[in-house]
This record gives sequence, structure tokens and C-alpha cells, in this order.
Amino acid sequence: MTQVNNNGLTIFGETVAPGESKEVNFDVANLHTSTPVNIPVIIERSKKPGPTLLFTAGIHGDEVNGVEIVRQLISKGINKPKCGTIICMPVINIFGFINLKREFPDGRDLNRVFPGSPSGSLAGRVAHKLINEIIPHVDMIIDFHTGGSGRFNAPQLRYTRENKELNNLAKAFGAPFVLYSKNLSKSFRTTCYKLGKPLLLFEGGKSFHIDDAVTNSGVNGSKRLLKHLGMLQSTFKVSKPKRDTVFINDSKWQRAKYSGMFKASIPIGSFVLKGDVLGNITDPYGKFNYAVKASNNGYIINVNESPIVYQGDALFHISTKLKG
Repeated sequence: MTQVNNNGLTIFGETVAPGESKEVNFDVANLHTSTPVNIPVIIERSKKPGPTLLFTAGIHGDEVNGVEIVRQLISKGINKPKCGTIICMPVINIFGFINLKREFPDGRDLNRVFPGSPSGSLAGRVAHKLINEIIPHVDMIIDFHTGGSGRFNAPQLRYTRENKELNNLAKAFGAPFVLYSKNLSKSFRTTCYKLGKPLLLFEGGKSFHIDDAVTNSGVNGSKRLLKHLGMLQSTFKVSKPKRDTVFINDSKWQRAKYSGMFKASIPIGSFVLKGDVLGNITDPYGKFNYAVKASNNGYIINVNESPIVYQGDALFHISTKLKG
């Protein structure tokens, strides 16, 4: 982590001095009604120099659990650093959040258009502003996401395998799981990686849903990380994780062999043995009942909570190889 100089920080034309708090407007665009839409950027600076951390959520407008985590960091004052600077952007895709949709009004997934363009699509323009106006000022990013399409993710961090810096930060965060995953083309994470900005991606819960356990995992992990960096105010207590983080090298989706009504019977985060019953697929008429059994030993890190599934639908995300 770099130690920033004790001077003014200028974002979107607004200068924030050491020891100051300020909310800056990220001017996105107007609605079709000519109503202006701004993304609030909450900046808290200590008088003491230190790293600059960025907490982001809502890149997908339907992932409200991540928004809730960053909201709590702000409302509880956790974002007021002992040293350095903390920047919070609870809702990046404000259009999707307003309309309860994952994508932007132009139909694009913001997380597939980075680094964006100043003259491209609406999503591309927002991506370009974020990368060029905010990211140059930060040393590290925590980006909060949730599962989609009724799929509930166990709280987990994602980043590329064998990244020693992120491994150390992930251990400090203390999420139940770390899932090593490749950087996706044109994603926020990939772009930050290319710029040399370490990013921990947090996944937990599902879209259109706020889950207390997932929220607590995100908030408590953030506090542990801030304490690790010497940025957490001494007034906040830090709890130890209930168990050590499980690092997952490889995993796979177990898919439905039949269409029908589906109900999982295994709690998220459980360790299962090959052959254990994970749930059942039935028909509406009481004539068919198929037990979904684990294809291998592993941890269940995602469960499909949809009551109706079709043949080939992803039901469970299960680890296949743990880090030795």
C-alpha cells in the first residue's frame, strides 16, 4: 500500500483536504424527463496520511445486498479512517438501481464494458469516468456483488490465483470462502488489475434480496481489513471469523438432469460427501421425485433457490479442489 501525501484530493473538480468529509457528485446523465442523475461519491479523509481505499457496490442495479453493505459502512461511521482516505460509492449503476434491473438503460452490462469510452454507450461513458476520474486516486478497491437469477452465493472473495498481495488481504478480510477465478474480459476487476490496482471482489447472497448473514460478513470483513491496514478507528470492535477461510482452487456447477419443481435441502456453505442428497426435483402431480446427489466431495458455495428449474439449469456450485 502506498502512503499518499498529506495534501488535497481533487475528484470531479472538488478538492477534499486532509481531515475533511465531502460528498461529490458523479454527473452521469439526465433521465428522459430531463431530470439529472448523479452518483454520490462519499469521501472521508483523516489528517494522518495513509492508503486510499475505495468501496464500491451496485455495478449491477439488482444487487442490493452489496449496496446495503456499503450503506452500513457509511451509516456506522466505519468509513471514517484513522489514517488515509476512504471513498464509498454505494450505487454505481444508479439507472439499474432505480429501475430494479441489472443492466443500464442501453441494455449493456456495465461490468463488461470497461475501461469504457468518453464517446461510447451510456454504460461505457460511466465506466470511462470511473476509471479515469476516481481509480487513479486509490490504492485498493473492495467491490461488492451478489449472485443473480435466484442463485444464492455463500459469502466469498474472488481474485486470480496466487496473487500474494490479495491473498494476504483476503486472509485479513476473513470471508468464509475464497474462490480463485480468472479475470473476465472488459470487467471492472480486469481493468483495475491492468492498472496495478488490487481489487477484492466480494460475492454474497442473491439479487433483489438483503441477507443479514451476508451483510454481516461484508461489514465485519471490511472492518478486519481496515484494522489490518491501520485505518480502523479504535472505537470499533473487530470479531474473529467463526472459521478459517477456505481457499478453493477449482469448482464446478452441478446441473439439473430433469425439469420440475426444485427444493434444495442442504445449507449454503456446507461440506458434503459424494452421494449426499442435496435437494429434490419433483413434478406438480406427485408422480415424480428425483433426489439430487452430490457428484463429489466439496463445499456448497452457491445454491439455486428458484422453485422451478429446467433440465441443464445450474443447481449447486461445489468445490472440486481446495488449496493445499
